[in-house]
Amino acid sequence: MTLTTGAKIVLIGAGDVGIAYAYALVNQGLCDHLAIIDINERKTWGHVQDLNHAVPWGGHSIKVTVGTYEDCADAAMVVNCAGVAQKPGETRLDLVGRNVVIFKDIVGKVMDAGFNGVFVVATNPVDVLSYATWKMSGLPSHQVIGSGTILDTARYRYALGRYFDLAPTSVHAYVIGEHGDTELPVLSAGSAGGVPLKKMLQTRALEKADTSDADKIFEETRDAAYEIIQAKGSTSFGIGMGLARITRAILHNQDVVLPVSALLEGHYGLEDIYIGTPAVIDRRGIRHVVELDLDDDEAAKFQHSADILTRVMQDSGLRAL
Repeated sequence: MTLTTGAKIVLIGAGDVGIAYAYALVNQGLCDHLAIIDINERKTWGHVQDLNHAVPWGGHSIKVTVGTYEDCADAAMVVNCAGVAQKPGETRLDLVGRNVVIFKDIVGKVMDAGFNGVFVVATNPVDVLSYATWKMSGLPSHQVIGSGTILDTARYRYALGRYFDLAPTSVHAYVIGEHGDTELPVLSAGSAGGVPLKKMLQTRALEKADTSDADKIFEETRDAAYEIIQAKGSTSFGIGMGLARITRAILHNQDVVLPVSALLEGHYGLEDIYIGTPAVIDRRGIRHVVELDLDDDEAAKFQHSADILTRVMQDSGLRAL
C-alpha cells in the first residue's frame, strides 16, 4: 500500500498540547488542511473557529476543520495528543495503564479509516505509547514516531545557552533515553559554539571553582516539567513547537536529525523497544536511527533507561500484542 502523500494532518486531542501544536502549524503554515478530533466537540469547534481567524494574518492558506476519523483516510500524518494528562506528583510512567486503554480505541479507529501515513505520538508515557501504537496499528515502524526527547533536548540546549551566554541554536547536544526520570544528556557528543561540550563545561567550572554546574543544568532540564505543571497545570508550548519541528521535517522531506522515540533494532545493543534517540527524519518518517558513540557512563545510564521501559511494557502486557 502506497504511503499517503499531500499535506493534510489529523490532530487527535485538543487539550493544551494539541492546541499549542495546532497554533504552531497555523502560524508556520506547515499543512494545507488540519482536521481536529476531540471528544469535547463544542470546545473543539471553538478552537477551530479561533484558529481559522488567525489564518488571514499568518501569511499561509490553511483550512482548519472539526475532524472525524474518516479524515484519516487521506491524511499524510496523524498526530495523537489524546489521553490522560500528567497530574502534579505523577511520573509519566504512572499514566501507562489508563492511556493504553484509550489508545486501543483511537488507533483502531484511525486504522479502520484506511490511514497509511506517518503516525506521531505525543501522549505520555510517549515511549511506551509509541510502541503500543506500532503494535496496534500494524504500520511499519518507520511510520510510527514518538515525540521522544525532542522537548528535553530543547530544554537542555536552552539551559546550556543561557549558561554559556550563547543562542540555543549554537548549542548542539542531545538528551536521550526515556522521556522521563531516567533520561540522560550525552555530553560526550555535544558541542557549544563548535567547542566540545565537556571542554566548555570544564573551563567554566574552573573559572567558577564549581564543578557541580553541569549536574545542576541537567537536573533542571529533567525536572522542568514537574515545576511547570505545578505552576500552570501542564506543559504545552515547548512540546507544541517540538511537534511542529517533527512535522516540518516529515512534510518537507528534510533528512534532518531529531531526537525522537524510535524503534531500536540492534542499535545500542537493544531490540524491540521505542526510546529517545537521534534519528534521520524524512517524508517516510524515520529513515534510520543514529546510534551515538556513548561513553561507558552514558551507555550504562541508557541501558538502565531501557530496562525501566522494558519492565513497564512487560507489566502492562504490551510485549504480548
